Amino acid sequence: MASFTDQLAKLFGANETDTSLRALFISELKGIYYAEKQIAEALPDMAEAATTDVVRDAFRQHLSETGNQIRRVEQIFQHLGVEADEKTCNAVDGLIDDGEVVISDTDAGSLTRDAGLIIAGQKVEHHEIAAYGSLHSLARLLGFHEAARLIEESLEEEKNTDKKLTEIAESFINERAKMESDSDDDTDRESLRDQVRDPVF
Repeated sequence: MASFTDQLAKLFGANETDTSLRALFISELKGIYYAEKQIAEALPDMAEAATTDVVRDAFRQHLSETGNQIRRVEQIFQHLGVEADEKTCNAVDGLIDDGEVVISDTDAGSLTRDAGLIIAGQKVEHHEIAAYGSLHSLARLLGFHEAARLIEESLEEEKNTDKKLTEIAESFINERAKMESDSDDDTDRESLRDQVRDPVF
């Protein structure tokens, strides 16, 4: 089966590839630049709202990575001789709004909130993985080797964050959130939360 880059090469002639695809690449780069900046603004609120240290720390770690990802995008703009600019991404705006809804619709200090925050975080990660994956394919096709290298670094970070959030959710958060939800006793609920304040992970 032909790769995505091979399919693109067949779809566009040489001249079209050099012009239209370059414009598409820059447009998508502006989109991820906007997305990363919005995510950088949202992550501190998600970390602060988290119940457990492990979820809070995961968001804080990714905030640090997001700063590096923003700088990589800026490097790519510079390498291409294009002014760094943003293009509104309605998709990521909606995903960030979903995270805010999780916070408003769940009880502070609950494990259900952490389960919801992980889901919201992974929705954002999946968007970024798709965006960076497409950018990486285009960069390779266009011969933007340095851009491809920088994009691949960010893509791997997004994949690792998604994997880490899955491991956190499946190791204890989701199960304890269900136990918390099933319990009618406030004391039992608080006991469950205390058990995961500082989990070994």
